Amino acid sequence: MRPDALLSVRDLAVRFGGVLAVNNVSFDVRRGEVFTLIGPNGAGKTTVFNLISRIYQPTAGSMVYEGRLLTQQPPHRIAALGIARTFQNIELFEHATVLHNLLIGRHTHRRTGLWSDLLFTPAARRAELEAREKVERVIEFLELQHHRDSLVAGLPYGVRKVVELARALCTEPKLLLLDEPSSGLNVEETDDMAFWIQDIRDDLGITVLMVEHDMALVSKVSDRVLAMNQGEVLALGTPREVQDHPGVIEAYLGCVDDVTSLRRSRG
Repeated sequence: MRPDALLSVRDLAVRFGGVLAVNNVSFDVRRGEVFTLIGPNGAGKTTVFNLISRIYQPTAGSMVYEGRLLTQQPPHRIAALGIARTFQNIELFEHATVLHNLLIGRHTHRRTGLWSDLLFTPAARRAELEAREKVERVIEFLELQHHRDSLVAGLPYGVRKVVELARALCTEPKLLLLDEPSSGLNVEETDDMAFWIQDIRDDLGITVLMVEHDMALVSKVSDRVLAMNQGEVLALGTPREVQDHPGVIEAYLGCVDDVTSLRRSRG
């Protein structure tokens, strides 16, 4: 494990029945970088995310986060360790306001007990005020003031994407997992998302691990890229190095949209 690695993955593998979905995948995510997983549909990218999130149990290999073996951590402890995640399909409470969705993201930092909350003791009041202050900072950071009291169900898709990002930030993560953050967004919204990702790294100092298909976005925000295909590693390097790799180009052939995106990002 590199001394500057926040997350170190070694020889990771998972099998579902007779299908080897991820095979012998290794990489380090360095502190303070944007590290992106790319590859055609079915390459195993989201499966890697699900392994890190402890949704799946690996068949083989190890995942070490800040000196802790993640396979020894129960799924409900992952957020408390400082790992937050967004999903390709937005997972929000649609009939709650933006503010209430973000307050839910603060639950890992709650230190008061049931009776203290029910009686709304001074300790509970202090905790509530602290949570509100943290949430308001995130609302200001992502410019969501106009939507603070709006129900999520009535918001445009692009705004809901930002709200889910905001909820993840409310957990105060050290490592942020973004699963296809530009999925379903138009060009302008994708540019805004690139801006937020860069600010999350540069201004908040949060390390980002991302799965993404939009190669223009990948090239704009990524420090390093890992290309996968059929569950295995194809190439690792800078965005330019990976895009020029013959195996990556071959893997994208037959996937017209991805090849077009790949060529456009290369100019």
